[in-house]
Amino acid sequence: FKTSGDVTKQVADVEDMLVQGVNGLVVFPFESAPLTPVVEKAYAKGVYVVVLDRGVTKPVYDVYLSNDDESYARQAMEWIAKELGYKGNLVLIEGVPSVISDLRTKTAKAVAAKYPNMKVLDSQPGNWNKEKAVAVMENYLAKYKNIDAVYTADDDMLEGALQAYKESGRKDIKIMFGGAAKKEEVKRIIDGDPLVRADATYPPDVVASAVSLAVVGLRGRVFEGFYQKKLPLRIILASELITRENAKSYYVPEAVF
Repeated sequence: FKTSGDVTKQVADVEDMLVQGVNGLVVFPFESAPLTPVVEKAYAKGVYVVVLDRGVTKPVYDVYLSNDDESYARQAMEWIAKELGYKGNLVLIEGVPSVISDLRTKTAKAVAAKYPNMKVLDSQPGNWNKEKAVAVMENYLAKYKNIDAVYTADDDMLEGALQAYKESGRKDIKIMFGGAAKKEEVKRIIDGDPLVRADATYPPDVVASAVSLAVVGLRGRVFEGFYQKKLPLRIILASELITRENAKSYYVPEAVF
């Protein structure tokens, strides 16, 4: 088991595991493209590969497990559009370059494009990092005189955007929407925060599920009641919209996240 917030080290870690002769590999890519070659190498060697979340750019795995990122972004943007009366200026803060970040951004822009009076002013990477999101939001605030909504698709970046906005003293933004249902953001919804009124779920136990899938796959087993001889190549976990009406059922004060 190894963790890394650096793509070069993550590639080296996987290479090291292959030298050790592992039979199974569960990988959560820091970035999609740079990890793809080494994941492909493992898969070609016969290692049972489970990729999760950010994905790789080619289907070089036995199972790919992720959230429903299309629905995750679509339901968020549809909610924002409705709350704004289908008109307004939006800015997006993207994650680390990856399969899922690209899909979320593409989906968010597609939803906005459905409504003639909604405009995406800008979209820049915040790398799923609070401090980076602060800088991106500060730039947006300096660049645009009127912003109606901010969509980050991530609660850590949401917190960065909130910090920058509050420090600016501006009062024009009506909605800030993150994602992943961090307990602090769910509590904001419950408490009636005027800016953070909704969120979307992203199951934090996806890593545990990925490890379980690798064990099941390595043992040559399938799901109970599943008639195919192999596990599904693609498993997508549902994403749910959280509003004040249902937020209490998603709030776990003692949770780590």
